[in-house]
Amino acid sequence: MGQRMLTMILAGGAGTRLEPLTRERAKPAVPFGGRYRIIDFVLSNFVNSGLYKIKVLTQYKSDSLNNHLSRSWRMTAFLGHYVEAVPAQMRTGSDWYKGSADAIYQNLNIITDEEPDQVFVFGADHVYKMDVRQLLNFHLEKDADCTVAAIPVPIEQGKDFGIIRAGPDGRMLDFVEKPSDPPPMPGNPKMCLASMGNYVFKTDALVREVVRDAADEKSAHDFGKSIISKMFRESRVFVYDFATNSYPGQQEKERGYWRDVGNIDVYYASNMDLVQVEPTFNLYNDRWPIYTSISNLPPAKFVFADRENNRVGHATDSLISEGCILSGGHVARSVLSPKVRVNSYAEVTDSILFENVEIGRHCRIRRAIIDKNVVVPPNTTIGFDPEEDRRRGFVVTPGGLVVIPKGMKLA
Repeated sequence: MGQRMLTMILAGGAGTRLEPLTRERAKPAVPFGGRYRIIDFVLSNFVNSGLYKIKVLTQYKSDSLNNHLSRSWRMTAFLGHYVEAVPAQMRTGSDWYKGSADAIYQNLNIITDEEPDQVFVFGADHVYKMDVRQLLNFHLEKDADCTVAAIPVPIEQGKDFGIIRAGPDGRMLDFVEKPSDPPPMPGNPKMCLASMGNYVFKTDALVREVVRDAADEKSAHDFGKSIISKMFRESRVFVYDFATNSYPGQQEKERGYWRDVGNIDVYYASNMDLVQVEPTFNLYNDRWPIYTSISNLPPAKFVFADRENNRVGHATDSLISEGCILSGGHVARSVLSPKVRVNSYAEVTDSILFENVEIGRHCRIRRAIIDKNVVVPPNTTIGFDPEEDRRRGFVVTPGGLVVIPKGMKLA
């Protein structure tokens, strides 16, 4: 197409709603699906789409994220391909990023250096697959200054998103950020059209808008609230229907799958989607792979077949990562990250175990998320008595999930 492209991934948010999983790591670095990090999904979408110039803007607790990017996402420098972390540098003063728009403003030097024709500005903390080229083609066909990717969501969830009204030609007619009373889609009172927080801009339009926003001391410096809500009135802003997007190997049931894993309960439900017999979101499509780090760990191991004494290492309806050992324990409807050990007579159900977790003998674990490097002593019960779980210092969510922070010492 003769276009020069640059991708800027916003990965600097604090992720407070995912506490305690974000207590020691940035939200995009939170493990997902056993062996992935959340950021792997957006990066894989761009790489699979043939877009290889990617800057990741980081800020809070970014060490884990930076390590993952530098060790896992090595591109071919010979061809000018890269995935590079850009830490907050305070180039415009003594402030950290004041918002998503300010993050771009503080890194305008990247745009100046690269001189792209179009700039993608995407979030780092959503789970989905997308052929970004189709968004770009729509953007170029409409000669848009900005194109916003959008998806219908249930109207009761609309208060958490920027809500859009679009014309028949796709041009944005109205935008309201996180309304208390979301306007429904025409002809569908149960749904509203939500911004996915993914944008593509003409470079001059993006620079103009973030510079103007930076000069407004009253601005929230947020793309939805501060940029898009004003820009559509004066510029050519269009809305791309994500439900029309397709990619190689896509099944029809996957069309429009997108999850904003913004809180613990949604994060848990999205992981549990993966263990269904026929999950809506397919990790096994080798025509649109999800890339991540490659480890030298051994295969998962299942040992002991002493059925007479119920000492059988086995898993059902679960994702079991490399390096795991199920030593006489049973795992059901769960997701295990690498190097998890489940010892004899233990039962783990409906749970997510992060890397290097060990479950002792005779433990019973249900509806729990156990972060990295936690050793659960023998005969421990988790997830059956919320009050007891709270008394022991565990986090219990409104949905009844029990979350044990990274490295917590259990007596």
